[in-house]
Amino acid sequence: MSVLNEIVGNTRKEVARRRAAIPRADLERQCREAPPAGGVLARGLDPVTVATAYASHGAHAISVLTDEKYFQGSLDDLRAVRAAVDVPLLRKDFTIDEYQLWESRAAGADAVLLIVAILEPPRLGDLLAAAKGLGLAALVECHTAPELDQALTAGSRVLGINNRDLATFETRLETTLELLPSIPPGPIIVSESGFFTGADVRRVVAAGAHAVLIGEALVRAGDIAAKIRELTLAEPEMRR
Repeated sequence: MSVLNEIVGNTRKEVARRRAAIPRADLERQCREAPPAGGVLARGLDPVTVATAYASHGAHAISVLTDEKYFQGSLDDLRAVRAAVDVPLLRKDFTIDEYQLWESRAAGADAVLLIVAILEPPRLGDLLAAAKGLGLAALVECHTAPELDQALTAGSRVLGINNRDLATFETRLETTLELLPSIPPGPIIVSESGFFTGADVRRVVAAGAHAVLIGEALVRAGDIAAKIRELTLAEPEMRR
């Protein structure tokens, strides 16, 4: 069994456990009361402190890992970050069930991650429609040409190209560069993983990507403000 299959199997068990603990009707009530939707890289990481730093230094959106067993995240992390920052939040998890969409909305997410590799085409379409109905954006992630075709066929408007192979965890920016020419005009394209320098970002932007999703480089950065300026291709601050 691959690591990805193991993670998805565990996710199914966790969703069943959470559904038994918190009925969907409770989540629906929380969603009605919520405002409009607008592993481990570092030990002892405080999601709120990190997210606040990202937001204050120019991150346009923040992804929050909520998988518990494999990435030590939680929905409580998402709720806490939502209370601390105003920028859009992406719930980064292995979404396989509509129940998780209600969880995401109730916890304050603005968007969810849908991974083509773990979703059959009908399920992908159903989750896209359900997310739209809840006011959630969906970042539809692919890694290969067939997965890209599935994402486009489903009508995905925000496409994520994951430079990390979820089977081997090898990371290549060339994945984005190879798939970009096959994408017709229209979708917003987000290149994910493998970015450590401004030069890395420029490579995919020059090829047509509209945004990048960055994790490790920022978590490990000694100077978060400087690293965000570099990776967002912002002009260096003027010296006085």
